[in-house]
Amino acid sequence: MAPGPTCTLSVDRQGVATIVLTNPPVNALHPDVLSALQNLLEECHSRTDVKAVVITGSGKNFCAGFDIAQFAAQSPEKVKESVSGASQILTRVLEEGAKPTVAAIQGVALGGGCEVAAACNARVCTPDAKIGLPELQLGIIPGFGGTQRLPRLVGLQTGLELILTSKSVKGAKAHSLGLVDEIAKTPQELLATAKAVALDLASGKRKRVRTLDREDRLEPKDIAKMILGIAREQTKKRAPNVQHPLLCIDAIEAGVLNGGKAGLAAETAAFNEAARLPAHKALVNIFFAMRGTKKVKGVSDGTKLAVPKRKLGTVAVIGGGLMGSGIATASLEAGMSVVLKEINQKFLDAGVSRIRSNLTSRVKKGKLTEQKLEQMMQRLKGVLTYDRRDFQQVDIVVEAVIEVVGLKQQIFKDLEEVCRPDCILSTNTSTIDITLIAQKMRQPERIIGAHFFSPAHVMPLLEIVRSSQTPADVTRDLLRYGSQIRKTPVVVGNCTGFAVNRVFFPYTMAAMLLADAGVDAFRIDRVVQRAFGMPIGPFRLTDLVGGDVSKHVGGNFVLSFPERTYGNPSGQIAQLNDKKWFGEKTARGFYRYDKGEKKRTKAVKDLEAIGPVFQKSAQHAQTHLGVPSLLGVSDRDIVEMIFYPVVNEACRVLAEGIVEKPKDMDIASVMSMGFPAYRGGLVHWADAECGAAHIAARLQTFAKMFPQQSGFFVPCEYLLNCAYRGVPLSQGQAFYQSPVSRL
Repeated sequence: MAPGPTCTLSVDRQGVATIVLTNPPVNALHPDVLSALQNLLEECHSRTDVKAVVITGSGKNFCAGFDIAQFAAQSPEKVKESVSGASQILTRVLEEGAKPTVAAIQGVALGGGCEVAAACNARVCTPDAKIGLPELQLGIIPGFGGTQRLPRLVGLQTGLELILTSKSVKGAKAHSLGLVDEIAKTPQELLATAKAVALDLASGKRKRVRTLDREDRLEPKDIAKMILGIAREQTKKRAPNVQHPLLCIDAIEAGVLNGGKAGLAAETAAFNEAARLPAHKALVNIFFAMRGTKKVKGVSDGTKLAVPKRKLGTVAVIGGGLMGSGIATASLEAGMSVVLKEINQKFLDAGVSRIRSNLTSRVKKGKLTEQKLEQMMQRLKGVLTYDRRDFQQVDIVVEAVIEVVGLKQQIFKDLEEVCRPDCILSTNTSTIDITLIAQKMRQPERIIGAHFFSPAHVMPLLEIVRSSQTPADVTRDLLRYGSQIRKTPVVVGNCTGFAVNRVFFPYTMAAMLLADAGVDAFRIDRVVQRAFGMPIGPFRLTDLVGGDVSKHVGGNFVLSFPERTYGNPSGQIAQLNDKKWFGEKTARGFYRYDKGEKKRTKAVKDLEAIGPVFQKSAQHAQTHLGVPSLLGVSDRDIVEMIFYPVVNEACRVLAEGIVEKPKDMDIASVMSMGFPAYRGGLVHWADAECGAAHIAARLQTFAKMFPQQSGFFVPCEYLLNCAYRGVPLSQGQAFYQSPVSRL
């Protein structure tokens, strides 16, 4: 049985003690690790045979930071106590103890790991070590002295940038910044190099430095105040709805102006305040939700499956359009070989060109070398036919052609003839029932959905759509493919729109209904984006997706859920399609799109052009569809009218078992639609900031306000049950028996 979280101690003949942080695989700072570290350091300081101490991590990593599981396992007060105590301990026994200390950093030194290293009197790392303070991504601030020591090591301006952006730096960069003192040439030389530095500190050859006392890298106070002021203004503009980055700046400022010890006290107070804010719980929820998506009951939860894991070395992508080329790009970047199938040479050349362009963009950003780009392109083969010699080599197929049922059915009929029996056959359809696509196959159970979001090589989510017939081993291996190409895969059930598109179909429909009721569409976009935190508003999103696509997809939902959709035959989408104003791709939609600086497209409000569209739509809606004219609508009303129908649909998805667990819906909403991570995902936000009873009551109010569109707002049974019982939506599955299970 493996030992629990701890630290180990050894002392060599030269008198250098080595303390090893031991909590595999990343040596997270569990309270037992911190306690052991304190005890062993105190022992070293009291021993006469110890001259200096080296701190390192077991295995391939130094330390990935505080054990995040403690945020869920312990009360907030206990966590605050642990962090506050650790900060004082690091100062007393690591930085100011009788014997000098050196951090020997391999792998990652993130968060608390970086702070442990910064508290040492010197730091040595491997060339590929990764060092940084990403705490703001969890809604808190560095709590082990990071807000004080990092700016003292690298300078205030650089320190602010690294902390506020959660950026990490690698070994050579860390050395040039002053974050580490020496670089070990190889990982094998790390410990020897660190011990040599430790002995130099002990003998006086090298001056012992206590980071908290340093001021030589800090800017003069008048300049520092100016830098901090600019950082505050930029932070307010970049993240207007969260407070913890500002608390972090406050803590840094206290140390710069009043000294390191005063800064530590300010940091502890700021950490405790940040830990009480909703954003902290929300971002921790996202952290665990992301890690929980790969654990699927009966598939990847330890269940032993009869079929062994498939080799996933070659993928065939059917269709080289924007989506197909993106999927091919992601697969090439993951080291796979790709067969790209198109219907003619012109389309094939265009697809290959898109892939090269995607990879060239990575080269320009310094994330890929020209040599590696060419190596990737050599693993790409373009084909125009279903040649068995090519497709017998394929381990997985992703079909990514236009949303035409007949075309997709023929493709899978053909694929079944040329691919190996163990080859995974997947479709990237965004809305079509996968069993309908499989109707012409001899073995329809082979088909599975692999729904990417555009652009596929950039967007992190992959919806894996399984039917009641899908074998568990196929789902398991598609999960593996998703992880291999660095996506966060979420397994969902089979229905119109699956999870994300189905849950969010009311998002744009609600916006168009409000516009038909007389609410300014541009105000709706502004409120949803700036006040609520979505990356763009619903009208801007429609332009990005394309008005023609929106018409097609919206039509699917109207057919599938006629009782709870909103459509206006003379509405905004219909008019824009008549005018061929499809959004960004045609330079006109709800907005006009002008080319700005650096070839960026700028969205411009053109009221003269779009005003008549809104007027005609509203006139028809209010005259023929019974849509009321609304006055005095507040920003909060807009948020609730837009998002509560979305929450209502999410409740139906939970009730039907389209997603296995609420956290899957949370992570899917964040990674696909850009739902604000600091709100914790759709279900978490509904529970934490609204409550089932309030949502149900407001939806009932909206249903009365829009009597002829009441079905759009009427709360579903799952939501009403949660409201009546007083339980969170995230716990409703525990008592609500789904009438139909889709997973």
